[in-house]
Amino acid sequence: MLNHSDYIKLNKPFYTRDTVTVAKELLCKYIFKKHGKSFLCGKIVETEAYLGDEDPACHAFRKITKRNEPMFESGGIAYVYFIYGNYYCFNVVTEKQGIGSAVLIRGVEPVDGIQAMKKNRGVIKKDYELSNGPSKFCLAFNIDKKDNWEDLTKDRIFISKYRKKESITVSVAKRIGIKEGADLPYRYFIKDNPYVTKHKLNKEIITEITL
Repeated sequence: MLNHSDYIKLNKPFYTRDTVTVAKELLCKYIFKKHGKSFLCGKIVETEAYLGDEDPACHAFRKITKRNEPMFESGGIAYVYFIYGNYYCFNVVTEKQGIGSAVLIRGVEPVDGIQAMKKNRGVIKKDYELSNGPSKFCLAFNIDKKDNWEDLTKDRIFISKYRKKESITVSVAKRIGIKEGADLPYRYFIKDNPYVTKHKLNKEIITEITL
């Protein structure tokens, strides 16, 4: 059981900064989601940045739609969208109102509430398959359309930092599963973490940084 006093919830100013900075600094932060009287918790190990009107892979590129409307709010809310007719993806909205940028949470390492996550996911062959991908993470945490627009500074879904600094090596690579903007180096993941999405591009590291 986690000691919640060891964690500090991220505030609004954390999210309203530039998207690339937020995408990097969300790594090694902890996402919490209310589950009954307790919480599911996982360490964020992989993110992707999507940069509004300057990024052709971003949902908010060029115009506001009913689907992407949450992205144009001020940073610190959830943008949850439906893909492939069966799955959800969870994004953290960033920057100031009207920008249309967000960070996709792509990989999460389970920390607490793991048995509930396994029940949500069903049968998995390997432990790392529980949440090593954006839709797997949403399934494990029971995230769906009801969580769209959720205020991440409140108490139902939120992200916290550990009080003691954790140093990590971050790999920078191309984003996965897109056609437009595929060469942009906007995917960030904790080096050698097993809960990072398994993909051939993991071997094509553009650079590494230490946080």
